[in-house]
Amino acid sequence: MIIDFHAHIYPAKIAEKASKTIGDFYHIPMEYKGSPEQLLASGSRIGVNHYIVHSTATAPHQVESINNYIIGEISAHPEFIGFGTIHPEYDNFDAELRRIKEAGLKGIKLHPDFQKFAVDCPEMDKIYDVIAELKLPVLTHAGDFRYDFSGPQRIAHVLEKHPDLVMIAAHFGGYTEWDKSEKYLVGKNVYFDTSSSLWKISTEQAMRIIHNHGVDKMLFGVDYPMWDHKEELERFNKLDLNKEDRDAILYKNALRILNMEE
Repeated sequence: MIIDFHAHIYPAKIAEKASKTIGDFYHIPMEYKGSPEQLLASGSRIGVNHYIVHSTATAPHQVESINNYIIGEISAHPEFIGFGTIHPEYDNFDAELRRIKEAGLKGIKLHPDFQKFAVDCPEMDKIYDVIAELKLPVLTHAGDFRYDFSGPQRIAHVLEKHPDLVMIAAHFGGYTEWDKSEKYLVGKNVYFDTSSSLWKISTEQAMRIIHNHGVDKMLFGVDYPMWDHKEELERFNKLDLNKEDRDAILYKNALRILNMEE
């Protein structure tokens, strides 16, 4: 069994443009266009059973339409598990968070670098409180040497202020900032995913983070449409992990977070 804990999808009319924008942002050529159909085709090559799918509201007025889109896609594709979006300037956050949970979405995705807010800003505290009350895990982009919106130290602040919040810090806790992830997040009450990291992080550092942080707090993620599932699984399989640890990262930890049965 494989659960891809990190996949972006977009409506057909904007999928190609959205994927290109992401590629330009990270200076990575994009093979895929961010469509649900291409996601399923890519994941089927390695036998993915479920995908955590999401998109990000870069402005408050986008919140409801994006959440409606994700709600529609999980209805259309049983393989999809949807995470909603929220924005710190969206006024009706309490009602919207309750609405999307009732509609079947299982968590919240944040991308502070795209959304242009500090992940530990005071405006988010009341939102985190409701998310924690609803027991919705938060998957946040983490780290980037070019920006300070989602650095590991800021995520550590969120964990200190909101100990009941279930948070997943993507990209081994800090995209291109793995030294800071080791300094501020490793060993803390936070999950990491493997997405957009295995192509660049050294095997030695990846294994050190997994060992010191704990296999039980690691999740497999591909970050489609940025990466191909087959290539990401090949990178993951190069890590020196036994079958029990691989299974924990590939799906068992995800099942526990999502309260799903195997």
